[in-house]
Amino acid sequence: MRLEELLAKHAVRPAHSVPDWMLGFWKRYSISFANGLTDLKTHVCWLQSRNFTIDLRLPQEVKQVAAKPMHAYSPDELQVLANYEGWVAESIWDGTMLSWQDTEVTLQLHNRWPEPAILKRTGNCMMEFCPSNAYVEDWRLQPSKPGPLIGLRLLEEREVATGKVRHRGGGLIVCGDHAALVLGRDRTVAAGGTQLKTLVAEASGDVARLHSLLNFETSVAYGSMGNGYRVRLSTQPQRIGTALFDLDGFEYLPESQQVRQCFALDGIECERLFSIDTLEAHLGFPQGTGFTPAAQAWVTQESGTLSRYSEVLR
Repeated sequence: MRLEELLAKHAVRPAHSVPDWMLGFWKRYSISFANGLTDLKTHVCWLQSRNFTIDLRLPQEVKQVAAKPMHAYSPDELQVLANYEGWVAESIWDGTMLSWQDTEVTLQLHNRWPEPAILKRTGNCMMEFCPSNAYVEDWRLQPSKPGPLIGLRLLEEREVATGKVRHRGGGLIVCGDHAALVLGRDRTVAAGGTQLKTLVAEASGDVARLHSLLNFETSVAYGSMGNGYRVRLSTQPQRIGTALFDLDGFEYLPESQQVRQCFALDGIECERLFSIDTLEAHLGFPQGTGFTPAAQAWVTQESGTLSRYSEVLR
């Protein structure tokens, strides 16, 4: 069945969740560090389901590498790929701070962002402070028409005929006009504390080893449930402009309360098995958080100056 049929027949909402104001697709506007420096240019995407997060961090497009066969990448281009970031992790909200657990499904082999997030939202702006005060991040909720919130945690992707596992761990989040997919490596990389960029440099010329190290995808896409979602940003250059995932082939498994998707990839029949975080047909993704009556009266009274240059930032 199509994904929208699955939503209609098998609505699921978990008992535990991060707050509704945190749900959706957030793009980082800025990160400011304790040394006075600010980054406005790195592409940083945060998609939030009820109980897990997908994160993608890439340089500007002019600094990203083009799609090529693995053997055609230069050592410098391989280092760019090895410095991309993408991950999926469980989200734990304590009322003030958001922390992440089960963080092993990640492109990088070490945790680059170990601190929890102290979060507060006003309007479409969510501010994130870290306990050490090393940085503060300004996140902006990306506009979306009301639509579904889907959170599926990938258990594995395998070839049907051979049983070969292509990916273990990951996730799919659909939030209105936006979606993201993470496909973990098919096997654990024995790093021994060595960073990915070092292992990739050591593997230069060994195509099989490079494929194993970089067999990981985090992609972010825009579209709709009717027409599909096209990839805009990805750790895999060849995925840009392609369909994020097939909208068909989904099946609800009542005995395990899981979801299976069957699809063809490069002419090979494959299946993905997911556990369910949430399956909700409609969420609003509002840009505003509202005012108290007193605050609304103040804004109205002082609108001549407060609204003089006001605009939506994304």
